[in-house]
Amino acid sequence: MDLRFSVAMCTFNGGRFLGEQLASIAAQDRPPDELVVCDDGSSDGSVEIVREFARRTRFLTRIVVNDRNLGSTKNFEKAISLCKNAIVVLADQDDVWYRHKLCRIEKAFLRSSEIILAFSDADMIGDDSQPLGVRLWSTFSFNYAEQLRFVNGHALKVLLKHPVVTGATMAFRRECFDRFSPIPAKLIHDRWISFLLAAQGKFEVIPDPLMQYRQHRLQQVGPGARSPRERVGRARLMTPNSYLDEVERFHEFRDRLQERRTSLPDAEGALKEIKRKISHLEHRARLPRARIARIPRVFWQTLNGDYWRYSAGLDSIAKDLVIRR
Repeated sequence: MDLRFSVAMCTFNGGRFLGEQLASIAAQDRPPDELVVCDDGSSDGSVEIVREFARRTRFLTRIVVNDRNLGSTKNFEKAISLCKNAIVVLADQDDVWYRHKLCRIEKAFLRSSEIILAFSDADMIGDDSQPLGVRLWSTFSFNYAEQLRFVNGHALKVLLKHPVVTGATMAFRRECFDRFSPIPAKLIHDRWISFLLAAQGKFEVIPDPLMQYRQHRLQQVGPGARSPRERVGRARLMTPNSYLDEVERFHEFRDRLQERRTSLPDAEGALKEIKRKISHLEHRARLPRARIARIPRVFWQTLNGDYWRYSAGLDSIAKDLVIRR
């Protein structure tokens, strides 16, 4: 089987790192068949960098400059819609791909026609391009046990607990586009795509790092916490409204799956799990201000297993009993 690849990239004032990322895409052992770039109104020369790249690259490169700023999610949706080949690989403007990235992704999709999405780990680098000595998945606590759950067809249950599929590492079959579009503008595109497709097909989990994922202060969505101190700091920032915002996101997932339930093999099971996740989030949002009054409510959610099923287990219990004010 011959697979053709489209790379969908979004740019917005990313000129500082864009040239390095484009060079890494051009240097692939298995080059893409097409690169589609949607620029969201850059004012820093990003468009000129892409146009110069297009003039000298070996593969077709198309750049579309939006008439108005769409925001990251709708810009990625537009870029994906313009891709013409069987496999769409997402690319951020500020990362660096290893030479074998597309080769490894191609092997994943050739291995089985049932694979509809593949994603990998990544090495993290800083603003200065120096290695940070940590892998992306470790910041999400996406451990070997959870990776096995993906492999064994339980990706949705892991994603109900926490998002672990980063868009910059993701590739999927172009035919799946209609299964997740349109994407709500207020949601992050990679979380929306991975969650909906997890309810519809199999994922390939690639534990090897296929790229360098850049962490810097201007990125829209960063990795998870890298240290216990950082985790505690983030826990202190969580408010009841944080959980209610998450409830709203899961209502969006639920409503879309309801619309597509006739085409899903296990729609009822997925919807049941989402309902229970929403209930757990509402429990966490409505805990009393007095810590001692929280104990019986947290105990019940501990006893029924929801802190392990839908949150981070003991870390979340400690957060709700001790850390949250």
